[in-house]
Amino acid sequence: MDAKGRLKIPAEFKEIIDRDYGPNFYVTSLRGDKASVYPFSEWEKIEKKMAELPTTHPSRNKFLERTSYYGQKVEMDAQGRILIPALLRESADTHGEVVVMGCPDRLDVWKHERFVEQRINGDPITPEDEKAWSDWKI
Repeated sequence: MDAKGRLKIPAEFKEIIDRDYGPNFYVTSLRGDKASVYPFSEWEKIEKKMAELPTTHPSRNKFLERTSYYGQKVEMDAQGRILIPALLRESADTHGEVVVMGCPDRLDVWKHERFVEQRINGDPITPEDEKAWSDWKI
């Protein structure tokens, strides 16, 4: 993450993005603890599913409120960088070293220390996890 809040997309992800998605993204978060970077076409699939739910559905509204509050449509620049919205940068504290996690439909961007504290140390692997992974035959 540079001083202006731009994330340089790692090369291994950029190749896939360039090939399959293009330069437009929706950057958002549910809790403000990380930035989720969706190719815009993937985000549109989520919006379509949300539109199918009743407008009075409390969980739908909570999801849309949070993703709209933190969210912004952005475009990757010629150097392969995307701007993380200022509000989300502050909330997720993504200044300096970050961890970029590849997920099937997005990239998650965490402050390195927060990721280790919350996800690695704060959520240790349990025997139940290992059993589930074994059942999945991965």
